[in-house]
Amino acid sequence: MKKLFGTDGVRGIANTGDMAPLLVYELGRAGAYVLTKNITGVPKVLVAKDGRRSGDMLEAALAAGLCSIGAEVYQCGVIPTPAVAYLIKKYKFDAGVMISASHNPMEDNGIKFFNHKGLKLPDQLEEEIEEIINTKADLPNPIGCEVGIIKKCPYALDDYASFVVSTVPNLNLKGIKVALDCANGATSMIAPIIFEKLGAEVQTLHNQPDGCNINENCGSTHMESLAKFVVSQNADIGIAFDGDGDRMLAIDENGNVVDGDIIMAICGHDLSQRQLLAKNTIVATVMSNQGLEVFCRKNGIILCRTAVGDRYVLEKMLEDDLTLGGEQSGHLIFRQFNTTGDGILAGVQLLSVMHRSKKSMAELVGMVEIFPQVLINVKIQKAKMTEFKTNETIKKAQAKIEAELIEDERILVRTSGTEPLVRVMLEGRDCNKINKLAKELAEVIKGCLG
Repeated sequence: MKKLFGTDGVRGIANTGDMAPLLVYELGRAGAYVLTKNITGVPKVLVAKDGRRSGDMLEAALAAGLCSIGAEVYQCGVIPTPAVAYLIKKYKFDAGVMISASHNPMEDNGIKFFNHKGLKLPDQLEEEIEEIINTKADLPNPIGCEVGIIKKCPYALDDYASFVVSTVPNLNLKGIKVALDCANGATSMIAPIIFEKLGAEVQTLHNQPDGCNINENCGSTHMESLAKFVVSQNADIGIAFDGDGDRMLAIDENGNVVDGDIIMAICGHDLSQRQLLAKNTIVATVMSNQGLEVFCRKNGIILCRTAVGDRYVLEKMLEDDLTLGGEQSGHLIFRQFNTTGDGILAGVQLLSVMHRSKKSMAELVGMVEIFPQVLINVKIQKAKMTEFKTNETIKKAQAKIEAELIEDERILVRTSGTEPLVRVMLEGRDCNKINKLAKELAEVIKGCLG
């Protein structure tokens, strides 16, 4: 049976396949049952969306599924994903669901479940939901007054805004010009309000969502227009979110992109200096730049790496009780405040470092040396994916390259989780060397498995 859940919930083209309304209804039923079967009383589930045109259709199907199990559904409308994680805990909901496909094109949509602690579901719960759907298991069908109802949650945005502002007490951004790219998504209404509340002069672009323009040549996956806008408006910083607001990247005053690795270095260093970085450790993934590792080492900070995916970063943070982690792509988790990547909150934290240090964004970025990186995707035969780790020719070729690497040069070779690809990545200060070595190994892999 086809697996429904990927690395970040269920996604697909809305109104087809995995995102057909009937399947979303079944996800609502199965999800409500799995997440609330052990509670006493009427289960309460928060539901939100990111503003895609298909969101209304899927929200109706999802809410019907939840109500058919007897849950009370509280609709928050269009709010960022991290707001869902926060509000579940604030309102003491039993679960929450975000209807979003994050940075994907508008025709896609998705379903993300959260438990009563505001955490994304572990694999075993996702598998239990899938099993119920695949086997068409019998679930409760309450009748009469036990059927669930739908209510509105009108203060969701205001409560989330107050929460974000509360994380930076006494911060006054008067005199700082901030440019925001809201990706025509879930941050479009609330992000400008939050930064204005903090005293910043705010200028916005891509904050006119029409249901069809979310992520369209804008936001954290398309930084070009924000870079030009920051320079033309003489802004001190630009901040770009993705469609559902769980990521952010920045632009310095010179129009240069500031990625998640650099933001973690800047914020981690600040927290460490103030003795607020738990166990003096930052959690990143294997894809984070070697420059972050060198920066951490020079500043007495431990860098812990996980598999790719913000869920693995958070798992490690929870396991070791750590406070800062994230990905190069801009999923940044400040766990002392929220349980998921939070773009607006991360932007506010970054600005608080600027304000406290009395340095420009470019000056802060200058503390971190980012190493040149070469990434080659090698297309291989799907049937040979399993051979990658056992192929002796590839092993020998990789070992030969590893023997040529010097301190602070790095190689990472891994298969894609979604496509028949092997990704070959090398980092180091010598661009010609790492480019040559990456091409050599890519040719060997292509010859063996392509």
